Amino acid sequence: MKCRHCSAPLEHLFLDLGSMPPSNAYLSREDLARPERSYPLVISVCDRCWLVQTEDYAQADELFSPDYAYFSSTSTSWLAHAERYAATISRRLQLGSESLVIELASNDGYLLKNFVAAGIPCLGIEPTASTAAAAELLGIPVMREFFGEQLGRELAVAGKSADLIAGNNVYAHVPDINDFTRGLKAALKPGGTITLEFPHLMRLIEHTQFDTIYHEHFSYLSLYTVDRIFAAAGLRILDVEELSTHGGSLRVYGGHREDKRAASPAVAALLAEEARAGLQVLATYQHFHERAERVKNDLVDFLVAQKAEGKTVVAYGAAAKGNTLLNYAGVTADLLPFVCDAAASKQGKFMPGSHIPILPPAALYQQRIDYLLILPWNIAGEIRQQNARLADLGTRFVTAVPWLDIK
Repeated sequence: MKCRHCSAPLEHLFLDLGSMPPSNAYLSREDLARPERSYPLVISVCDRCWLVQTEDYAQADELFSPDYAYFSSTSTSWLAHAERYAATISRRLQLGSESLVIELASNDGYLLKNFVAAGIPCLGIEPTASTAAAAELLGIPVMREFFGEQLGRELAVAGKSADLIAGNNVYAHVPDINDFTRGLKAALKPGGTITLEFPHLMRLIEHTQFDTIYHEHFSYLSLYTVDRIFAAAGLRILDVEELSTHGGSLRVYGGHREDKRAASPAVAALLAEEARAGLQVLATYQHFHERAERVKNDLVDFLVAQKAEGKTVVAYGAAAKGNTLLNYAGVTADLLPFVCDAAASKQGKFMPGSHIPILPPAALYQQRIDYLLILPWNIAGEIRQQNARLADLGTRFVTAVPWLDIK
């Protein structure tokens, strides 16, 4: 395999998580009687441009199916994050009724509804029918397409060049990152702004966040690598912010190469920090697998010990990262009898690979729960707050990444 960006041969392994099904391929009861597709989840690093990437096994149209079960609006903290961003970027770019905002991977309208409410014209690009339909119910126009250079050019020809193109947690999900970035260039107005949010590779390595690796994430990105990808497409980075979302993310602001705006000092500062962290040094990537093994073993040891003592451990959050963790650790319903999730689209289904049933949160109060394993550790505070009554009943909260933590 060659690097998805620079085409250099990929010769260096970052992490091998074995074979597992796509992390959002939730199963119905009928599905349990059928063969389940799984693919190797092997991650390599390019020693030329330092793009960290999955090997090519699964196709995007298999991963993002029409009944895709991830709805962004399930998380109240993510909704608040989106509302703050919409207000801030509207002021920063002076967006108004003559502007156009395009969101790529607009999901269920969690972000664009804020622009609709402000009277700012917008358009969502969303390939999954289930989430697109939810956005349309909010009055958001949606194109049900995968985004790339061809669609970017078609939008420009149709007079739909954007003042703002937003992409939250989509840049890492595209199999052809060069084509996607050329699409950004094609669909952006002169003087327009791109903002992309994605998990920061530096934080993934620092905090052993291997469970954020799954087939839907084709790329794991540093600012250094995004800078190279942008430059190859005729774009440049104007500013960058570090965010707490998803365990540590970046929000990159981009524009055309010829944009007259000066780059923020934050760009050079973060590039220097990444260099100090060794993100362009091969040794940084070569011992990550051992750290992931430690997290896995600690979780399994904990679950086995609690079962031996007759304690009840269940999980909260049927998140993609939870599926990576449970499948890598080989955890099934004998150690974790069920997972609760607030998303109605997941309730009544089963976790891919582990086949653990997914129940509504009300199930947590129908029996004594000794430990609640929070799988989406990035919103653990929100989940503990929502389930504070469990703590009053004696339940303790557990997260497994970056290490086993019991509160």
